[in-house]
Amino acid sequence: MQIIIDTREQRPFNFEKFVVQVQTGTLQTGDYSLVGYEDRVAIERKGLDDLISCFMGGNRDRFERELSRAQGMDLFVVVVEAGLMDIARGRYKSKMQPHAALQSMVTFFVRYSVPFMCCGSRDGTEYMTYSLLAKYNYELEKQGAKNAV
Repeated sequence: MQIIIDTREQRPFNFEKFVVQVQTGTLQTGDYSLVGYEDRVAIERKGLDDLISCFMGGNRDRFERELSRAQGMDLFVVVVEAGLMDIARGRYKSKMQPHAALQSMVTFFVRYSVPFMCCGSRDGTEYMTYSLLAKYNYELEKQGAKNAV
């Protein structure tokens, strides 16, 4: 499996715990994808403070444009390097109220059909990013085998 990491990703995962090939490139949507399927699958990684900033001001408009672009994809997920309770308890630098942050997440899920997976930690988020891409890749291969028969 070949994972492509967007060149703008600030703290990219190295996926050293997994048997994958990694390369960098420019992705139109998301931070991680599969080589050759960049227009069909993408994972957007967010640290907690970054996520909250995406719910506010001009960042919100930019983030909504990305979510809108992702609507045509087979799979697009926002993975968060924090737990849901970290958001609920306001464990971030912004003054945004926790309820408002959670409601923004719910709104974007309903409006754009984009799931937000709170993965608890950076390691958990890397694991989930790999797992989502690996499962998508597996399903592609399984579908290819069906079509070959």
